[in-house]
Amino acid sequence: MSQTQIDNTLQWTGAVAIVLGHAFNAMGPAMYPWNITVFAIGTIMFLIWALRVGNRPQLMVNVVSLAIGILGLVKAIS
Repeated sequence: MSQTQIDNTLQWTGAVAIVLGHAFNAMGPAMYPWNITVFAIGTIMFLIWALRVGNRPQLMVNVVSLAIGILGLVKAIS
């Protein structure tokens, strides 16, 4: 698999996971904490992609989003 194919796969996987996270949010509280988990997976995919391609603004968005998601998961577990 080429660098471009890996980058595209990371980007599309992240996009699908984030759309799924929004769908879970729309389904309501019954999807908690799965919505946060799916958002975290999508964010990690985009974070890896941003590191690989050197997209610093997207990197910052993903670091902040991941931190917020982790706080949500900690709250859900405790």
